Amino acid sequence: VDGAAAALFAAGIAARTAGKVLWCVTRPDLFAPAIEQAGLPPGRVIYVEAGDEKSVLACFEEGLRGGFGAVVAEIARLSMTASRRLQLAAESSGSIGIAIRRWRRQTEATDFGQPTAAETRWRVSVLPSAPLPVQGVGRARWHVELIRCRAGESADFIVEACDAKGRIAFPSVVVDRPLQKEIGRRRASA
Repeated sequence: VDGAAAALFAAGIAARTAGKVLWCVTRPDLFAPAIEQAGLPPGRVIYVEAGDEKSVLACFEEGLRGGFGAVVAEIARLSMTASRRLQLAAESSGSIGIAIRRWRRQTEATDFGQPTAAETRWRVSVLPSAPLPVQGVGRARWHVELIRCRAGESADFIVEACDAKGRIAFPSVVVDRPLQKEIGRRRASA
């Protein structure tokens, strides 16, 4: 539902890869300055505007085989067959493939729960930004849910949005909470 936050999350991941990034879309509504603020400068990104979802999937697969550091595609539907082809292409090339599931209307999101061959499945939702001691807007915050992880467990996190190097951060209230310090002390003494 929060497509802009998901795009920035993907941009932060892609920013930490080596090489060019291929970004495939069906509509020209991607805001490149925001992608740059997430750590992905325009000189590293090649944008492909395809006419329909089938063309985006074809570009996505070819990009994964083409030696890019990461390939990002914004699509609404992703079948098991298509996701398996993409997963095999990513494994053979070593590229990271990120499918951002974007819908124009909420009714199009009906297939979100359908299984895919993806290694992981994430949901990114927007949270209010952290309050500042002065007037202004704080760093954006997201609720990031790891819904599926092959051979792993689901989890969810509250994180601060990507910085100019593509890094996300845990809010200070999470990092500095007493329980974490106590666990750290126990591990250090063991």
